Amino acid sequence: MSKAKIKTLDGQALPERIEDVTHLEELLSTPTDGLVKDFAKLDGDIMVLGVGGKVGPTLAMMAKRAAPSKRVYGAARFSDAAVRRRLEKAGIECLSCELLDRAQVEKLPEVKNVVFMAGKKFGTAGLEPYTWAMNVVVPTYVGERFAASRIVAFSTLCVYPFADVRGPGCDEQNPALPFGDYANSCVGRERVFQYFSEKNKSAGRLIRLNYAIDLRYGVLHDIAQWVLKGEPVPLATPVVNVIWQGDATAQILRALCHTTQPTTPLNIGMPQPAVVKHVANRFGELLGKRVHFGGVEQTTAWHNDCSQARRLFGDPMVDLDTMIRWNVDWLKRGRPVYTKPTHYEERQGTF
Repeated sequence: MSKAKIKTLDGQALPERIEDVTHLEELLSTPTDGLVKDFAKLDGDIMVLGVGGKVGPTLAMMAKRAAPSKRVYGAARFSDAAVRRRLEKAGIECLSCELLDRAQVEKLPEVKNVVFMAGKKFGTAGLEPYTWAMNVVVPTYVGERFAASRIVAFSTLCVYPFADVRGPGCDEQNPALPFGDYANSCVGRERVFQYFSEKNKSAGRLIRLNYAIDLRYGVLHDIAQWVLKGEPVPLATPVVNVIWQGDATAQILRALCHTTQPTTPLNIGMPQPAVVKHVANRFGELLGKRVHFGGVEQTTAWHNDCSQARRLFGDPMVDLDTMIRWNVDWLKRGRPVYTKPTHYEERQGTF
């Protein structure tokens, strides 16, 4: 009996609109041809640690859809029971685990491939000790437990210093020079995974992710809300690198097949950053709103060079204007949104 063909994004037109949350999550979890081909060569099953966050569910679902014969585990506290039900319905084997409890981490099953997504960013101001525990202590437990596994670990563009907006931005060879508790704790996370990769001679990747776009939140959502409400769009951070969350997820999962030993960073984002003023004006045009701006454009921003990922994976499938149009349609129809601003405009490292 021949295997059923796996549905991918390649070769089909992107929708003019995304109807609802079900349609959104279907799109965000649809793999690419590149991912399916890579996963056909990937040995072993997959575990997603911290699967219960905003990105985790569709990432785990995409992994399962790209390789239906593999077991895909999702570990989290699952404080939202609906998330667990949704994952289990998609074939994900859910494991309740408090990742800050070493004993619980030690009981997780052995797997060859780990995607580490756990961490703390939003609301870190006033919770600095907890932020450091989540971003540094948890990776220690994971590095100990999964000594023989490939580990692709989420990090952030915020580990870099600001770069000139006119240039290509920081590449992976640029030294990490973070500021603020959040960014420093993320460097701590990277250093822990680097330590265990060297100690255990295990492979991995450190994913320095730019701003992923989901219609319920994200940089484009933040800018659209300011335009819609007639509030000034801050210009101090004049460019921002955004990437459709589905594109980012496919590339991050493919990184399991493009690991290094010892583990090394990989920037994930669009080939070129978006210009905030242009994005805001496009929202104003589509929403029929006059756009107001505040502040003065600075010459630097968190801005990185994603050419290594482009060489490995090719260009993202969803372009900037499509993301903008989808966001406008979603907001006009009053579809669900999260109240979690990205704070992309923050220049002092406080989140």
